[in-house]
Amino acid sequence: MNIKEVRQYFPILDQEVNGNPLVYLDSAATSQKPLPVIETIEKYYKEYNSNVHRGVHTLGTKATDAYEGAREKVRKFINAKSMEEVIFTRGTTTSINTIAASYGREQVKEGDEIVITYMEHHSNIIPWQQLAKQTGATLKYIPMQKDGTLTLEDVRKTVTPQTKIVSVMLVSNVLGTINPIKDITKIAHENGAIMVVDGAQGVPHLKVDVQDLDCDFLAFSGHKMCGPTGIGVLYGKKQLLENMEPVEFGGEMIDFVGLYESTWKELPWKFEGGTPIIAGAIGLGAAIDFLEQVGLEEIEKYEHHLAAYALEKMGEIEGIEIYGPKQAEKRAGLVTFNIGDVHPHDVATVLDAEGIAVRAGHHCAQPLMKWLDVSATARASFYLYNTEEDIDKLVQGLMKTKEFFSDVF
Repeated sequence: MNIKEVRQYFPILDQEVNGNPLVYLDSAATSQKPLPVIETIEKYYKEYNSNVHRGVHTLGTKATDAYEGAREKVRKFINAKSMEEVIFTRGTTTSINTIAASYGREQVKEGDEIVITYMEHHSNIIPWQQLAKQTGATLKYIPMQKDGTLTLEDVRKTVTPQTKIVSVMLVSNVLGTINPIKDITKIAHENGAIMVVDGAQGVPHLKVDVQDLDCDFLAFSGHKMCGPTGIGVLYGKKQLLENMEPVEFGGEMIDFVGLYESTWKELPWKFEGGTPIIAGAIGLGAAIDFLEQVGLEEIEKYEHHLAAYALEKMGEIEGIEIYGPKQAEKRAGLVTFNIGDVHPHDVATVLDAEGIAVRAGHHCAQPLMKWLDVSATARASFYLYNTEEDIDKLVQGLMKTKEFFSDVF
């Protein structure tokens, strides 16, 4: 499928914003949705809207089959051993909080260590901060190199036999850095720790095989991978999940309820209390079908090309500062930058007037902003529907930004 064919599946891109053709460069925040996903969700609500796992009527059976069918699609997509290892959540944030609230509170104690990095999203920092406060554990950070990468030597120095949890993002949502998760996992396991992977920015763009990575947990969100908002996945190794307690209690997740004691359903349902996110899961299944139709390997290759093109073209702009690895092969399809002393919000405002959507702010990564010694940055992020022409328009927009704020250059 070529880029022209891909873009035909995204009707939202065929519009004007402020009198200019839309250039959407904010997929790291949320991706656009292809027609098959939109139509699949619409079909659920129009033709077989029903709750799952409960009724024996026709609509309920059809909804349950579609919901559990989506779980199997996720299992294959990440190569989990069993559907029991795939839990539907509201997103990456909920998934990581579930790990911290269940596994963390049960396994981590005073004197233990939790290891993360400076580049983590707030969703992969705050749950561990809270766990450390609650248990008396120590939160440690793996140092970063000047280009925003990690070295295995620094990982080995930071992770010790006292470490119980290592939690690292697969891809940085600010720097674009692709972290060596498989090697970090090996170091964590050598020290008796478990490995948690924040896959929010990685799973949509790279082929992820949890058995190859050997990670213990993986969290990711549907809305960043052409799926709907409000649906995510927590993958966990079966033996770990079986020994964990649920963090939400109520309907759906119970086996037997007595007056004073209750028992839980088997995996994965014991972690899915209440009416689940049925339409979201079915929509995520459709998104996986679409991504596999295009091909994850092709998407990764194409995004590396766009990243290389963006680094080259944006690097020619005088006064621009680009953060993260300079080699496209070391980063995913996004470029975070500042231009002169112009505030990123002003940059984004000028670009928006040209129909160009980028992100500006701290990107839910304030510790990383401090490490970079900036208060905020602008970010252009690419996906399978973006083109070189989009990047050319971004460069033109940045040149107009420089002209508009010429007094600060």
